Amino acid sequence: MKNVELTITKNDKVSKDIYLMRLEGDCSSISNEGEFIEIQLPNKYLRRPISVSSFSQNHVDILYKILGQGTKEMSNYEVGMKLDVLVGLGNGFTLYDDKKPTLIAGGIGIAPMFALIEYFNKKNIRPTLIYGAKSKEDLVLIDYLKENTNLYLCTDDGSFGFQGNVVDCIKNNNLEVEYFYGCGPMRMLQAISSSFKEGQVSLEARMGCGFGACMGCSIQTKKGSKRVCKEGPVFLSSEVIY
Repeated sequence: MKNVELTITKNDKVSKDIYLMRLEGDCSSISNEGEFIEIQLPNKYLRRPISVSSFSQNHVDILYKILGQGTKEMSNYEVGMKLDVLVGLGNGFTLYDDKKPTLIAGGIGIAPMFALIEYFNKKNIRPTLIYGAKSKEDLVLIDYLKENTNLYLCTDDGSFGFQGNVVDCIKNNNLEVEYFYGCGPMRMLQAISSSFKEGQVSLEARMGCGFGACMGCSIQTKKGSKRVCKEGPVFLSSEVIY
């Protein structure tokens, strides 16, 4: 973990209530796909934890959705604004080059999948992505996803792609899931964990500190209580008690 000052160089609206922000500066402490950062917003007490969507030594991209006053204010931040950020938080995904990767995302759970897509593409591996949302307007960056993955889309209302959830979409397309990486609502993660044998899930939780001190984001696993911010946010799908 490292406390750094980063500068906004992009803050673009990419879909309804969803924005893509790039922060530049010392991001060398970010080392693994699936980690998160915490942003200190002006005049707000608690930092905002947000998944890393892409990173290098000198930049980090985050995809965020307006869910409250804090993220609403973030959507109005201008290029050039500097933010106080904690980087290098959490344990990310363990990525396997020898297992066919299936990425499964629900809603804003697509955010950390971009880092996984970059990783596998650099290894000349084209991952399969099943991406679900409530409706067409909640889907983001589809052209990029089509170009870099074997993409299957589904929506709850049928406004785009298959009508139904991600598990039904996988079964409808007769897709083989050898190993999955999932992020999305807890109900979705529970469904894919019970439907497919081997994989990892990235969990969301309300966090007080973001680095394991307050215990506020603890969940129950088959190996006892664990903190989403410290031992997670990524866990083996088989160890989480939903």
